[in-house]
Amino acid sequence: MKITLKFLPLFVFVLLGAFLFKGLYLEPRKLPSNFLDKPVPDFYLPGLNSGDKGLSQVDFKGQYSLLNVWATWCMACRDDHGFLMELASKGVVIYGLDYKDDRKSANQWLQSLGNPYKAIGFDKPGRVAIDFGVYGTPETFLIDAKGIIRYRHVGVLNPQTWQQSFVPIINKLKELS
Repeated sequence: MKITLKFLPLFVFVLLGAFLFKGLYLEPRKLPSNFLDKPVPDFYLPGLNSGDKGLSQVDFKGQYSLLNVWATWCMACRDDHGFLMELASKGVVIYGLDYKDDRKSANQWLQSLGNPYKAIGFDKPGRVAIDFGVYGTPETFLIDAKGIIRYRHVGVLNPQTWQQSFVPIINKLKELS
């Protein structure tokens, strides 16, 4: 019994080292999602302002679109925003989910940087984001014309990611429709 207990710290150290070593080869941007190829969850969010339309799963039917999860407290979201403005100017339909944010800050942000969103759902408690499996901000989902989630990108969306990951899926969706 004494011999077994003597090697216990060594065993724990080797086991912990193996897990850490494996972690070196994981890609943190490729988080698994149980929501791919499934319908957008059933939800309704109020709009950012009292007179705004709001956002629900119904909005994602009819054409492919993006759902961008963002917040003003998210520094990476500021980097994301410029490219979203560019995509919106090219006709890409983008919906926003303002996550655990403050309405006043969000309105100032959009007034200052521009608004690429067709509609924005205000998710102060973050419950709808959880329904989408969101880990943090920014995250962007590609949703097809039937309301099915086809791709999820964690992190800043940029031209390279758009061309390599989103465009091939969008082209395939266009071919199938």
